[in-house]
Amino acid sequence: MEILVLYYSRYGATRQLADAVCDGVHLVAGSTARLRTVPPVSTVCEATEPAIPSNGPPYAEPKDLDECAGLVLGSPTRFGNMAAPMKFFIDQLVGQWLSGSLIGKPAGVFTSTGSLHGGQETTLLSMMLPLLHHGMLIVGIPYSEKDLLSTESGGTPYGATHVAGPDGAKAVTEEEIRLARALGQRVASTAQKLQRAA
Repeated sequence: MEILVLYYSRYGATRQLADAVCDGVHLVAGSTARLRTVPPVSTVCEATEPAIPSNGPPYAEPKDLDECAGLVLGSPTRFGNMAAPMKFFIDQLVGQWLSGSLIGKPAGVFTSTGSLHGGQETTLLSMMLPLLHHGMLIVGIPYSEKDLLSTESGGTPYGATHVAGPDGAKAVTEEEIRLARALGQRVASTAQKLQRAA
């Protein structure tokens, strides 16, 4: 059973959370993570990205969503919303919406932002909206994860988060890593339960 971990990262913090989410997916026996990213969006219409990124995981294709048993979506915060490259990719998923290929699959979200009040929760909510339109089942992080009660950095019941600081220099904390791992594990275990019940 594969869980798609799909993210966009500009400076690397969101990628670190994605890696931790993958670690959490792998904690569930029989589950594997398919790590994918999306290309940046250029302000110049003629600019293009190579079909294969120079480093890191491959770019996502719509079929990755068809083939997954669950999805964990990550993006840095841009003024309280997901980054344009992620929104651009999601906007191209009309085929999945028409076919209903995502209906009933579990999904979780994660983000990195510059400040504690920099829109991390609204970014998570902005990523949930199209997933709800696709009929996905949103999975958050319950307060049984003790780090939610003690974190002084990122982490919300809506999804995993990282607070990078205004200059992006703050390292991803152990609490943030554990919460991202818990999110991946929860999406994978939920996907397994749903498959067994079907």
